[in-house]
Amino acid sequence: MQQGELFSQEQTLPAVPDTLWARLARSSFRSRFHLNCQDMTYLTGKGLPVVAEHGRDFITRRLAPANPKKDGKQTPWKGHPVFVAQHATGTCCRSCLEKWHGFIKYQPLSPMQQTYVLAVIMGWLERELERENKKGSL
Repeated sequence: MQQGELFSQEQTLPAVPDTLWARLARSSFRSRFHLNCQDMTYLTGKGLPVVAEHGRDFITRRLAPANPKKDGKQTPWKGHPVFVAQHATGTCCRSCLEKWHGFIKYQPLSPMQQTYVLAVIMGWLERELERENKKGSL
C-alpha cells in the first residue's frame, strides 16, 4: 500500500431528506438540542472527519446490534458532539431509530442503515457549524 492510498477513496454519505429536517424542527424536544461551547470547540478542533469516525464507532457499538446493551440509555446526554446530535436527530436508541427513521427494532442495522445514521448525525453537526458561523457574523 502506498502513502495516501488508505484515504484515497473517501466514503460519500447519502443525502438526508429535507422532510426529516422539517419533522425534527417541529419537535419541541428534538429542536431544543444545540452544541454548547465546549462541544463546538471540540468539533472545530478535531474536525468533521475525526468526529465522523467517532460517530461511526458509536453507531457500530451502541446502535447497530439487534439488542444493544442498555438500549434506551446507551447514549449519554452530553460529553461529545455526536451524543448531542444523536438526541437531536432521533438516532440515540433503537426506539427512536424506529420512530424517526423507520428502522425495525430488534434487527441489526445493515451497513447501509449505519451509513444513513452517520449521514444524519453529520448533517446535523454541519448545520450546527453553519448556525454558529451565522451567529458569529451578526
